[in-house]
Amino acid sequence: IPLIFLDLFAELYHHICFPVYGLKRVRRADYIRIDRQRLSYLRFFDKVNCMYCGYANGFLAYASEIAARTEAYWCGIKHQQGGGFHAPKHHDAFIRYGDERAFRRRYDR
Repeated sequence: IPLIFLDLFAELYHHICFPVYGLKRVRRADYIRIDRQRLSYLRFFDKVNCMYCGYANGFLAYASEIAARTEAYWCGIKHQQGGGFHAPKHHDAFIRYGDERAFRRRYDR
């Protein structure tokens, strides 16, 4: 149930704010796929579990992409290195931490 509420609010944000910011919307179907329940060799509860996992993991990847595009739009700055932090792949295109000149060039609107 908590994922359903998160999904609702993520969709509201996505459909309202992305057009306002001029951001390209994320295609939900590219992230959420619920299809394993059609496998005939799965028992009923296996099918239900597979449906949940397909939705939950797909939705979280979808929501992560929404957040990533938002982050790139507002504050595409890499975090400070060290401490075992695992930077997401989308940070590769971000401005180096502490590079004010690059930040000003990219974000002075």
